[in-house]
Amino acid sequence: MEQLSANKSFGGWHKRFRHRSSVLGCDMVFAAFLPPQAETGRVPVLYWLSGLTCTDENFMQKAGAMRTAAELGIAIVAPDTSPRGPDVPGDPDGAWDFGHGAGFYVNATQEPWATHYRMHDYVVNELPALVEAELPVSDLRSVSGHSMGGHGALVCALRNPGRYRSVSAFAPIVNPAAVPWGEKAFGRFFGQDWAQWLEWDSCALIARTPKDQAQERLPILIDQGDADSFLQTQLKPEALQQAASAANHPLTLRMQPGYDHSYFFIASFIDDHLRHHAQALLA
Repeated sequence: MEQLSANKSFGGWHKRFRHRSSVLGCDMVFAAFLPPQAETGRVPVLYWLSGLTCTDENFMQKAGAMRTAAELGIAIVAPDTSPRGPDVPGDPDGAWDFGHGAGFYVNATQEPWATHYRMHDYVVNELPALVEAELPVSDLRSVSGHSMGGHGALVCALRNPGRYRSVSAFAPIVNPAAVPWGEKAFGRFFGQDWAQWLEWDSCALIARTPKDQAQERLPILIDQGDADSFLQTQLKPEALQQAASAANHPLTLRMQPGYDHSYFFIASFIDDHLRHHAQALLA
């Protein structure tokens, strides 16, 4: 693991690293904020998954999360949003909503995508194993994200009961099997196998959670701006609300008046999310 940079921040350190991913078959860059408490012991980790077109840098530079994370004693790890490199195929038309910067945190089954686009396995297994071996962090994990990353956070938690202590999201794509962004990505990653699409759809995953796994149902916190330009066409939080209600899955959906899809929105409510995760990570 090669350290690329280090910056002191709120008594802790923001660091960027490069490593070779065997899961993705390429070099990957990720960022980690280590709070001052990491100087004397292992700290829990919030994994942050960013949205379309982003890298690890967007959240770390724009969200304003480090002050509260330092106070609470929680590390934040932010991976990239897709595999990258000359050997990794991107969108054949050069579009921004698929391919490089748009891995959707799934494990693709169709070529040429299946060779590299296994972001779910990377985020859930490979990256935490590396982070926990090389950095002063514990195996207490939570997950959150924005937009495509909000979809990723929900799916990571729902598909892996017991892996995370808590989950939250900002403006997530909750029903990707039924909106244009998801239809484009899933059609390429999985072909026309509808059953595979539903394996990566939060609404479908909540709906089929076995009744005997009720104790594994993490309470979900979602913030959504009502002035978000993607609200009606791509995000549709009411679909998740309906699925959660039918399955008796705990969900807090907060519609925030006047807020859009930007990092101004995320910065306004990130402290609430950090404290939501601290209740589970520091209990």
